Amino acid sequence: MKILDAEFVQGFIRMANDGWEQGWHERNGGNLSYRIKPEEVESVKENFKPKEWQPIGTSVPKLANEYFLVTGSGKYFRNVIIKPEDSICIIEVDGKGENYRIVWGLVNGGRPTSELPSHLMNHEVKMVASNGAHRVIYHAHTTNVIALTFVLPLEDKVFTRELWEMATECPVVFPDGIGVVPWMVPGGREIAVATSELMKKYDVAIWAHHGMFASGEDFDLTFGLMHTVEKSAEILVKMLSMQPDKRQTITPQNFRDLAGDFKVALPEEFLYEK
Repeated sequence: MKILDAEFVQGFIRMANDGWEQGWHERNGGNLSYRIKPEEVESVKENFKPKEWQPIGTSVPKLANEYFLVTGSGKYFRNVIIKPEDSICIIEVDGKGENYRIVWGLVNGGRPTSELPSHLMNHEVKMVASNGAHRVIYHAHTTNVIALTFVLPLEDKVFTRELWEMATECPVVFPDGIGVVPWMVPGGREIAVATSELMKKYDVAIWAHHGMFASGEDFDLTFGLMHTVEKSAEILVKMLSMQPDKRQTITPQNFRDLAGDFKVALPEEFLYEK
């Protein structure tokens, strides 16, 4: 099978384009990666042309010999649907989880996303936490979430509670809450470690003044998670623009009632009295 005909590649391309159309990927902003299933690798591996091994910049031993579909560093999400072979690539991780090599894509040169250490460290964490179910890691420059990092305390409990209150579906979509990473230089090991610690508990982490980082089982669930959080942030931004104080809102007991009906567990740490 040709790589661009594979369903997982088409799903990846669609998700990248959906993010572009939301306005989350100005210029070369954002990145996306997918841990490829073994049967998917087998269906396309006849097209692989491995290049030289390169250091990942961190160690991810639990991802040894795994393959990933990844956006390229400096590549534009706008171009993923137009010229995918130039914009994305498939990489293989070596047997120790310390090096990677490109086996397909980036035909005009380049390397995987500069956030590769963050992606792979978080893939490792979420693979263990989900018993292998999570396969997608997505980073986007979500406008309203970024705006809120300038006016809300950079605390997990504050962001979780405020965003839960903005739309009834939110605690059902992200019942574990949201983590917040203070501003750090992107692309390095420090932010990768900080994010991976939060992702042991959450499926979403907000990078202050930068964007959002999300994990999910497939493209639809991960994009839907990001979309829900950002829409909730948009409602909060509009509310704060109209009036700084809420006249009415969803109460802690309302959340408990919701959790009972929808059969989700909401941590009490987020249901504090204001």
